[in-house]
Amino acid sequence: MGNETITLLSKREIDKMRRAGSLSAQLLDHLAPLVKPGVSTLWLNDEAERWTQEHGAVSAPLNYKGFPKSICTSVNEVICHGIPNSKEILKDGDIINVDVTLIVDSYYGDTSRTFLVGEPSPTAKKLVKVTEECLRLGIEAVSIGGRIGDIGAAIQEYAEAQGFSVVRDFVGHGISNIFHTEPQIPHYGVRGRGKKIRPGMVFTIEPMINEGSWQAEVLSDGWTAVTKDRKLSAQFEHTIAVTEDGIEILTKV
Repeated sequence: MGNETITLLSKREIDKMRRAGSLSAQLLDHLAPLVKPGVSTLWLNDEAERWTQEHGAVSAPLNYKGFPKSICTSVNEVICHGIPNSKEILKDGDIINVDVTLIVDSYYGDTSRTFLVGEPSPTAKKLVKVTEECLRLGIEAVSIGGRIGDIGAAIQEYAEAQGFSVVRDFVGHGISNIFHTEPQIPHYGVRGRGKKIRPGMVFTIEPMINEGSWQAEVLSDGWTAVTKDRKLSAQFEHTIAVTEDGIEILTKV
């Protein structure tokens, strides 16, 4: 798809994105201390929905293309799009990615973090730390006039140097008053390749980093993506705006 399919947002639209992003970050801050052994992923979902309604926002994932819940909860070998349920009880040593997207005044804020539950293994802790650093390096690689491939290259180089792999099947995406738009943002790639980065572009960077193989499969529910080798996966995500002044993380408090 050509550059004409990428919507460039105005300052006014980016301001709306900033409000949605900030509230989404506040929701993750609210959920963070609640992620602990003995809590079900459905309970986290229901608390997120209660908080969202209390703050006058809308949960974007709920009923999106048939997704049945308000947030995604991806535990251990689940890469993304885990569906909260009452039988999934967090236990000591788990890792869980909580992915939230709120709609505020028609605009979307999309962010996620991977949390440690109790005391995970050294490998799990390293994976989570490396994944968070991958997000930071990916954001750092964004520059006006640069290329989309610069982002994936920065992430892939670091993740693989640490002995981990980068998921290919799921990528970051453009976002505005539409949940998923162009451009796609792969978390692997070659510097200097891909579409040119221009002011007005708003997109997510959301690296999914695996302990073992990068390969994924989707379970029979049509949503839950897991590592093919059932080893651990972690993810962090921010929504980024490219402005005339530089790069801004919209999903922060």
